[in-house]
Amino acid sequence: MLKVDLHLHTNDDPIDDVRHSAGELVDRAAADRFSALAITLHDRQLRDPSLADYARERGVIILPGVERTIGGRHVLLINFPQHAEDVQTFDDVRRLKAAGNGLVIAPHPFFPEASCLQGLMDEHADLFDAVEWTYFWRPGVNFNARAERWARERGKPLVGNSDLHDLRQLGRTHSLVAAEPCADAICEAIREGRVSLRTQPVPALELASVLGGMLWRGRNGRAKNADRLSEPASGLQPSA
Repeated sequence: MLKVDLHLHTNDDPIDDVRHSAGELVDRAAADRFSALAITLHDRQLRDPSLADYARERGVIILPGVERTIGGRHVLLINFPQHAEDVQTFDDVRRLKAAGNGLVIAPHPFFPEASCLQGLMDEHADLFDAVEWTYFWRPGVNFNARAERWARERGKPLVGNSDLHDLRQLGRTHSLVAAEPCADAICEAIREGRVSLRTQPVPALELASVLGGMLWRGRNGRAKNADRLSEPASGLQPSA
């Protein structure tokens, strides 16, 4: 079984103000015995050819990924070519999916945020290969529960992801995938339902700290990162 997380952000993200580098994330994931990761920057794939080799040396596979904004809503596109970052509509996603071996995942679909899919889940149910259960939950406050019901009613796999913006999130929610350690095999296994969720509620203080940090950095994150939209990713920065 492979320990997998397919929704992770780094300081290469053109939208969110994230503090850790891709190298630091890989180092932490390797220490936690992860087998595979997808770094899913907003609307841009990570462009760093050295990262895959760096991760492989540490026993971690990197799947291409992007958290694409389509009609103002977020969709995870995993294991697609770089032009996945250019899709504009749900029909574009269908064409992309038909031509490749990637996964289309609904991230945090029923959270109370404008960027979440909400009712579009039903409208485009055929499009999604899997539905995300994300790190952000506690007993009594769990927007993942509706995602779980939706997935179960439609026979869709549920995948555990962190939606990581802070390294403290890594490992609390993830997936175990019954597959060979390669990107195509991982995607095929998830589509076929050979995936299981591993999750635990976030302690209140940790959740408050993670969310507080995201909100604080978000105050100037979009303005700070606007200048980076036309620049290449900053590249691998391994931790010391």
